Amino acid sequence: MKNFNSNTANSQEWLTPPDILRALGPFDLDPCAPVSRPWDMAARHYTVLDDGLSKPWQGRVWLNPPYGSEVFSWLERLADHRSGLALIFARTETRGFHRTIWAKAHAVFFFCGRLRFFHVNGTQGGTANAPSCLVSYGDDDTASIAAALDAGHINGRLVLL
Repeated sequence: MKNFNSNTANSQEWLTPPDILRALGPFDLDPCAPVSRPWDMAARHYTVLDDGLSKPWQGRVWLNPPYGSEVFSWLERLADHRSGLALIFARTETRGFHRTIWAKAHAVFFFCGRLRFFHVNGTQGGTANAPSCLVSYGDDDTASIAAALDAGHINGRLVLL
C-alpha cells in the first residue's frame, strides 16, 4: 500500500475548475492558492510564499493541496479544522487515505469520470491522470456537496462515512 497521493513528475500548478468552485462555494480561505491565478478560490489566499500549512485557518476552507507526499499533512489539518472541502485524487488504497479520510471524514464524493483542471493562465488542461474526489469533514460541507449534486452541478456518488 502506498503512503502518498502521487501526481505526475511535473511541477505545474493545476487549478480547480471554476464551475466546481461556484457550485460548492463560497469559501473563506484557500491555503494552497497559486501565486498567480486567473480567479479567486476563496476570499483569502495563502500561497507557497506564505506556507499556508503553518498559518492560522479561519472560516470555510477550500483545499486543493499540492499532490505528493505532503497531501495528507494538509488533510490532517483540514480534519482538525472541521470546516471546508478538499479536492484530491481518489487514491483510496493509500495508508494516508485510510488514516485521514476513511477514519476522520464525514463524507467523500467521487466524481463520475476524470476532471479537467486548469492552468494558472486560465486555459483548461487535459484530463487528470487519476479519478478525483471531494472530502468533507462536517455536516454543512457535506450538505453543500449534496445540494450541488441535486442541482446537477456535479455528477458522481456521495458516500457518507
